[in-house]
Parts: sequence; structure tokens; C-alpha cells
Amino acid sequence: MKKTLFFVVLINLVFGGALAAADLTAKFVTTEAAKKDSLEQSVSYLKNQVAKITAPAEKRAVYVFLASLLEQMSSFDEAQKSYAAAAGIAAGDAEGMPRKTNEQIVLDAVRCALSSGDYATADSYLNSAVRNSKDEKVQSYIKLYTQWSALCKANTVEELQEPVVMLQAYSKIESMKVIQPAVLLTLWYVTGDKSYAAQITSKFPSSVEAAVVKGDVQLLPTPFWFFVPKSGQAEPGTGSIEIQKETETAETKTSAKSDSDGAKNSKWQLGLFRTESNAKLLADEVRGKGFDAYITTEKRASGNTYFIVLVNDDKTGNTADRLRNLGYDCYAVE
Repeated sequence: MKKTLFFVVLINLVFGGALAAADLTAKFVTTEAAKKDSLEQSVSYLKNQVAKITAPAEKRAVYVFLASLLEQMSSFDEAQKSYAAAAGIAAGDAEGMPRKTNEQIVLDAVRCALSSGDYATADSYLNSAVRNSKDEKVQSYIKLYTQWSALCKANTVEELQEPVVMLQAYSKIESMKVIQPAVLLTLWYVTGDKSYAAQITSKFPSSVEAAVVKGDVQLLPTPFWFFVPKSGQAEPGTGSIEIQKETETAETKTSAKSDSDGAKNSKWQLGLFRTESNAKLLADEVRGKGFDAYITTEKRASGNTYFIVLVNDDKTGNTADRLRNLGYDCYAVE
């Protein structure tokens, strides 16, 4: 009798556990992940749960959500792998989750690969079945990312010529309007030509790209943007935020300064480089202008080691403003 009862309990545990895994939905898992105290905790929870999900559509949706969080954390290597895992699942959209085709997910993987400077992986995705897409929007992004990959491979200003010519052509094609803000931003960044900045702010004033040009937001110091050689210096504006500050009262300004002092950063990141010599050139250059610059290294999950140029904040707390006024993009780090 006891033996029979044991097998009944065992069967219930086995099949009950399988049923619970099968019943896990993307909507439930992502909702629970959103309740966590930090992005890191959400990511850890999602990684644990996605392995338990058996329904293809639900698993695919959770991989996409996980990848989006990893991308927010600048964990581009992991993000592209999660997007690729999602794209490899033959399933439709999960109920209650954003709709996304596998072609769009592959493009997400390409973007993350390029952000980490891994153009070889990006090219492998671009040369997959997505290349035969009938979707005009997908084809536009394939063209953009192909040129971004070419920029990643460039080591000299001369090697910029071909991708720049292609991007200039794309900026004039009406059917590719969906990517034109990104195309114009790229052209402005690598050439320093202010006419591209003017086109962005006039044609796409509400875009993220316009905010970058105005100086309201900054590009993350990803390998893609910092490895690309430039034929000119792109100089962002002081920002519409600064214009608003001019109308503030002295009392508001004092309050804002106090808040700023409380959140003062200790160092600023200027760039990431594949080669130490390039990092040294930049560090020496800014050091010659009176900044306390130094180089550190970081090894990514891909196995690549990057050389990072950092600048210590000075006693005035105006280091970032001074760097930007001299044309250097910088990013606060802890």
C-alpha cells in the first residue's frame, strides 16, 4: 500500500511539475520580473524562468523581453544571444505580449552585435534568411546595418568613403524614410558636417537623433561609435535644456546646483578602443589639455579586451562641461 502511494505521489510530482512549466506564460513571467527591485534581479529571474518554459511562443517572448533588459544594461553580447535564441524559435507571438516578427528580432540581434563591436556576428545574421525579407522596413534596416558594419571595419578615414557615399544615397530615398534619422546622425557623427545635424532637427525634431544633436542626450560609449574613425568633429549643441535653465529663478538654480552636487560623479568615460595605442593617443591628448586622464581595461564575455579612457573629476565638478566644450563626448561612470 505504501509503495503504491509512493508511486502516486511521484507521478503527481513529475506530471504536476511538467504542467506547471507548460502553464508558465510570458505575460506572467515578465510581470513578475518587473516587480523586482533592480534590472539585475529581473534579468536573473528571467534567465531562471525561461529555461522552465516549454511552450515555444511563450519562451520566444520571454527571450525577447530578457534581451531588451540586457540591452538597457549595455550587456550587448548577452542581449544579441538572447535575441538570436528567440529568433531561432519557430513560433508566433505570445498572448498579451508585443508583436514582433522573427525578422525584426534578428535585426535586434544585429544591432546589439554592432553595439559590442562584433561585426562578424552582425554580418552572419545579416546574411541569414532575413536578407530575403519582403518587408520594406526590414530591408531598410538591413541596408543601414550593413553600412554600420562597414564603418565598424574601417580603420582609416579613407575607408569611410564607401559607406558614407551609400548612407548619403539612403538619406535621399523616400522609401527609406524610416531609417533617415539614424542615417543622418551617422553621417553627422563621422563627418562633422553640420548640414546633417540641421536636417535632423528640421525634419525629425521629436526624434532621439535630434536630441543627440541638440545635446539633450548623449550617445552611449559603445564600441560601435568609438571605434569608427571620423573625418570631422561632430559638435552637439548645448541643449534645449540649457535654454530652459536661463529662465529659471536664482532660487531654482541654487536648488538645482545643490541636487547636482549631491549626485556628483567621480569619473568620466571618453572612449573604448580595440588597441591600446589608440587609447593612449586620446588619453595623452586630453591630459595635455589639463585633465587627469588614465587608461583601464575591460574583458567582455566575447573574449575581447577593450582599452577604456577615463578622466577623474576635478574639485570644481565642471570636468564634463569642460570636456564637452572641447568637443569630447563623455559618459558618467561610478
